Amino acid sequence: MSSFLHQRSLHNPFSSPFPVSAPSSSNSKKTLSVLGPTTLLALLSLIVIVGVLCPWVGMPNGFSFTSLTSTSKWAHYTLEQALSFVAKNGSVIVCIVSQPYLPFLNNWLVSIAIQKRQDMVLVVAEDYASLDRVNDLWPGHAVLIPPVLDAEAAHKFGSQGFFNFTARRPSHLLKILELGYSVMYNDVDMVWLADPFLYLQGNHDVYFTDDMTTIKPLNHSHDLPPPGKKGRPYICSCMIFLRPTDGAKLVLKKWIEELQIQPWSKTVKSNDQPAFNWALMKTTKEVDLYLLPQAAFPTGGLYFKNKTWVKETKGMHVIIHNNYIVGFEKKIKRFRDYGLWLVDDHAHESPLGGL
Repeated sequence: MSSFLHQRSLHNPFSSPFPVSAPSSSNSKKTLSVLGPTTLLALLSLIVIVGVLCPWVGMPNGFSFTSLTSTSKWAHYTLEQALSFVAKNGSVIVCIVSQPYLPFLNNWLVSIAIQKRQDMVLVVAEDYASLDRVNDLWPGHAVLIPPVLDAEAAHKFGSQGFFNFTARRPSHLLKILELGYSVMYNDVDMVWLADPFLYLQGNHDVYFTDDMTTIKPLNHSHDLPPPGKKGRPYICSCMIFLRPTDGAKLVLKKWIEELQIQPWSKTVKSNDQPAFNWALMKTTKEVDLYLLPQAAFPTGGLYFKNKTWVKETKGMHVIIHNNYIVGFEKKIKRFRDYGLWLVDDHAHESPLGGL
């Protein structure tokens, strides 16, 4: 497998595997006589129309994909191959990134390496630049699941590009479950302080964290919280663990359906999280759900804004999520202020090094 990861033959999908023999002179004359100017013009018009329309057939409305053909040597590296390479005991740790998020990816990886779990990580790259950059430094740990989104449109929270970027999450995760693997999904604006796998008690279908800042008792219920003012819970879609069960697959399929029902618009600048909550609420009677402890997996709105609570729960924190704040620079500053921008002093511990 290692030799495969370091040396991959390139395959041109547009080349024919069969040799083409030269036509005879008689056949060439027949072709020229049949294809007169009018016929040739009609064929040319048809080719142009097909070339314009075909890439968009079957694509969701509003999605923008790049049209560039990749020269990446990793372009044909499949999800199945990647999972078989990184999985440990049938489980993988997955994140999804585009190029601007690479510094956060590196910081997240430092924290995972400290917990000795980095070998389980699979980076789902949403552009070829990220795919090549990660695999150049860490061969086999990044894969691209086509089609490729327009990376330049995926950066700003609340934008349609950001929605398109996050809306692919459930379909990526579903593919992994259907291949028979358990998956822990993380956003890369997170830092591990301890090993989260030790907190996956029982054998539930889906594990998740609450995004509310209201303080819960330490022995709070692990059931799905009741709906809030918007008629649904406020579960975070940024840290999820799923087993390859029918129940977990049902949640992901419902999540995909809800995203189609609630697409992004200029008036409703949505993201994937409300749809995830509707999916959980609508499948709760059919799926074994488990809410992870708040003290171990606090939302950023609690951890970074309630110093009293942080002191009272000191030593219990497992994953810190840098949410409830918008903007790369602001997130990095806040991580630095709390001593969580680990790449400043520990970049050597990341499998990507200094990136």
